[in-house]
Amino acid sequence: MDVIPAIDLLAGRCVRLYQGDYDRSETFGDRPVEMARRWEDEGATQLHLVDLDGAKQGESVNGDAIAAIVRAVSIPVQLGGGLRDREKVRRVLDLGVKRAIVGTVAVENPDLVGELCQEFPGQIAVGIDARNGKVATKGWLETSEVHATDLAQRMAEKGVAAIIYTDIHRDGTLSGPNMEALRELARSVEVPVIASGGVSSLTDVLSLLSLELSGVTGVIIGRALYTGDVSLREAVQAIGPGRLQDIPPDFGSSAFG
Repeated sequence: MDVIPAIDLLAGRCVRLYQGDYDRSETFGDRPVEMARRWEDEGATQLHLVDLDGAKQGESVNGDAIAAIVRAVSIPVQLGGGLRDREKVRRVLDLGVKRAIVGTVAVENPDLVGELCQEFPGQIAVGIDARNGKVATKGWLETSEVHATDLAQRMAEKGVAAIIYTDIHRDGTLSGPNMEALRELARSVEVPVIASGGVSSLTDVLSLLSLELSGVTGVIIGRALYTGDVSLREAVQAIGPGRLQDIPPDFGSSAFG
């Protein structure tokens, strides 16, 4: 199982939101490149970037920071936030991002996700962010009537490389992951599922290992790393260095929702 540090970008700063609330953000640094290098030095095998401005506005204002992070590290970077059409996806892959994470478009235009999976094989993931079991869109500002498990099954059929599942009520709260929801979703599909939201301790990380056989292949950690509740070095040592088995060797060589 991979331990994946999250870097959430808002106006070029590293922040964390509480339950996705933009009015309850906490800044953890204004030098995202240095943060990315720190996580790589501490053993990260990949990074998870979220363009919060892009998620909210549908247009990124953090392109320079994203490009700088990609240039600064040697590990794969995945990115989500505002990637709602083919051109935006192509643009971030051209920057060197190894995997583009779509969210809103998965609900509003699922056929486009299938087309993107064919055009960029292995490089499209879907971020499923759930509030009370239903999928939230547009930077978590709206909640659809689509159930998370139903969307996961449709996206698996479209050919996505991975599903990143976030329980919004757990995100940024340090209250522990939603194990039951993760288990249900992972067992419903045959693509890798990455857990996100709520991790508060090394115990939480280790508990997720029980879901590995169900298809949970990674865990994204945000606030707990920044507050020091979780040591990335210790987490990586505890569960292994990460295999990146779902990322092909030539990943991105042609170059969150």
